[in-house]
Amino acid sequence: MNALERYDAIVIGAGQAGGPLASALARSGKRTALVEREHVGGTCINEGCTPTKTMVASARVAYLARRAADYGVGTGPVAVDMTRVRERKRAIVKSFRAGSLRRIEATEGLDLICGEARFTGARQVAVDGRVLEAELVFINTGGRPAAPDVEGLDRIPSLDSTSIMELDEVPEHLIVLGGGYIGLEFGQMFRRFGSRVTVVQRGRQLLPQEDEDVAEAVLEVLREDGVEILLEAEARRAESAGGGVGLTARTPTGERVLQGSHVLRAAGRVPNTDRLDLQAAGVATDAKGFITVNSQLQTSAPGVYALGDVKGGPAFTHISYDDFRIIRTNLLQGGGASITDRLLPYAVFIDPQLGRIGLNEKDARRQGRAYRVARMPMNYVARALELDESRGFMKALVDPGSGAILGAAVLGIEGGEMMAVLQLAMMGNVRYDQLRDAIFAHPTLAESLNNLFSSLES
Repeated sequence: MNALERYDAIVIGAGQAGGPLASALARSGKRTALVEREHVGGTCINEGCTPTKTMVASARVAYLARRAADYGVGTGPVAVDMTRVRERKRAIVKSFRAGSLRRIEATEGLDLICGEARFTGARQVAVDGRVLEAELVFINTGGRPAAPDVEGLDRIPSLDSTSIMELDEVPEHLIVLGGGYIGLEFGQMFRRFGSRVTVVQRGRQLLPQEDEDVAEAVLEVLREDGVEILLEAEARRAESAGGGVGLTARTPTGERVLQGSHVLRAAGRVPNTDRLDLQAAGVATDAKGFITVNSQLQTSAPGVYALGDVKGGPAFTHISYDDFRIIRTNLLQGGGASITDRLLPYAVFIDPQLGRIGLNEKDARRQGRAYRVARMPMNYVARALELDESRGFMKALVDPGSGAILGAAVLGIEGGEMMAVLQLAMMGNVRYDQLRDAIFAHPTLAESLNNLFSSLES
């Protein structure tokens, strides 16, 4: 049996929570081991935010180039070089990953151990023949794309959210299984690159977590862009067909067979817990394999914590990073931070963007919360009209008694940035009427908040 290597802390996974946490622990004087199976930076840098948004930017340039005549600008035919798009994406990922690695390697008292971790006992971890032990263990192993339960799909070539970014050619016809955030970002992206795109969504609306009016407006935008959307459509069978894929789907109008060149699996994600041997450590999971935690991110096992996507809940980089801050506050700074009732901002990088913060109408009704709705189309926004980017709308929920802003959705140009303005107002307890009467620079997108909240008075 290998001799135990004793540390003060072990962090499994060098993602957007694990990397900063390991460095903070080491700087506090704790001898720390950071175990990483593949590459530092986690999903965000390597397969998620960074590469996808880099490619979204390329797709938007192609979209604007095709619209050049709308602005009185003449261009020639628009061609997309997927090899160059991929090279640009790879270069940015490589740069970000190298920066993360440099910060880890420069941290005194922090050992980066490359390999796959599994528990062999309480707070005891084996990594490729080595056995590590510590009083504190932190799990930040993230998630991976789920495999949809479609007959025959496992027997044909298919893409997931990682492999699709390695294509060196534009698919002729991309079939997207799933109408959530990931599926829609890739669907619109590849439509703009030049693919024919069909999205197969099992539910009655796109983006099931969003309000119906938001989902309907997103549907309108994507259809205007030429994306075919099939709602209440269940993928039943997949098979190789003519050098591509044949997908049989059950739709409200009957069975339909789709012939595509490529198929993208975008039907959710599953946690990377199946190879950790969590039972050996006494760490409990839910029915889907996500690690269960309390409000301070403690698992069922003493001294073991879980951070980021692996614990379930909102799978966003900024949530993972906030998980790190909660652990740092509680364990290193003597605080009492909690994940309870934290504001959840996020943006969906379709174009126009969807920015979301706080309660939506579904949430408010479920909670029995009284609210008023301020709503305004983006074609009422001067700056959006000047930019010829006036699709979408914005709305905010307001408490009828206090005037506090409860939440907002902004589907419009720079919707994520506009959402952040409303988030700051919520953080500072700024009432809706204060934004209604505020002096914003003209012409900016932010000044639209004057008119948005004036709609409550009409």
